[in-house]
Amino acid sequence: MNLINGTMNPEEIKRLLEKYYEGATTSGEELLLKKFFSMENVPPDLRNDQEIFRYYMQASEIPEPSVDFEKKIISAIENDEKDSDRIKRRKLYVSISRIAAALLILTGSYFFLTNRSEPGDTYSDPEIAYAETMKILCQVSARLNQGTKALGYLSTMQDETQKTVTTVGKSTAKIENNMKPLDNVFQSIRKSDNN
Repeated sequence: MNLINGTMNPEEIKRLLEKYYEGATTSGEELLLKKFFSMENVPPDLRNDQEIFRYYMQASEIPEPSVDFEKKIISAIENDEKDSDRIKRRKLYVSISRIAAALLILTGSYFFLTNRSEPGDTYSDPEIAYAETMKILCQVSARLNQGTKALGYLSTMQDETQKTVTTVGKSTAKIENNMKPLDNVFQSIRKSDNN
């Protein structure tokens, strides 16, 4: 195949395209296709293919994979499988822990409820029990009284504050009473200013 006057037989191009899309072309045939589609006067029915080849020519070449590319892929897959195994083990551990905790709670509840004993009397003599109760109540009362002593100071402060407020109120009332005659003087001054 060769380019004749910058053109090639369209039937040959179509045959080469079929071969190209099947992946059976040689590098020389692909080069011919690239040259053909790089020209301006491409038949209208091959314009779509021309766009594809222009894209391939403009796109950068795909680099060849490195020598250890397969090893990297395999190790990535193995690492992913290891991570997956760890996650499965962790889920299993959490499930077993939950089951163990539930069993522990059930067992503890069983023993707590079955071995529960009713409170009994600690004193057989009611007079001793009464005396002990009174002793405990007196101790509680004494401690409560100690705690409320500080409140006595608060009531004293409240009384003194009330006395101070009352005294200030009386002083204010006296000042107001003494100011009333001055109000009359101020009103008469205002009247004389307005006239």
